[in-house]
Amino acid sequence: MTDVKHYTYRVSWSPEDDEFVASCAEFPSLSWLADSQTAALEGLATLVAEVVEDLQASGESVPDALAERRYSGRFNVRVPESLHRELAVKAAEEGVSLNRLVSDRLART
Repeated sequence: MTDVKHYTYRVSWSPEDDEFVASCAEFPSLSWLADSQTAALEGLATLVAEVVEDLQASGESVPDALAERRYSGRFNVRVPESLHRELAVKAAEEGVSLNRLVSDRLART
C-alpha cells in the first residue's frame, strides 16, 4: 500500500493566480490552488490519494516516493571535451580528484 504522505510536496506562492499552489514531484501534472498554504497542501494531498487509489484499482503502476527510492550516489554526465579538460586541469591544480572537484561544485550550487 502506498503512503501518499511520503511523496515530495511543495507549496509556493503563484503571483499569476494570486494564490498558493501545491505541487508533487512524483506527480508533476497535478497541482492545487488555494488561498492558504495549508489548504493548498491539503487539497493536493487529497487529490494525490484519489489518483493513487484510481491507479491501484485499475492495476496501473504507482510511482514510488522519492524519499523511499535507493540512490547509488553515482551518475554519469556527458560534457564537452573542452569542459572535461578544464575541470581536470582545475582538479590537478587544487590537488583533488576530478570527482571531488565536481562533487564540491555541485554541492555549492
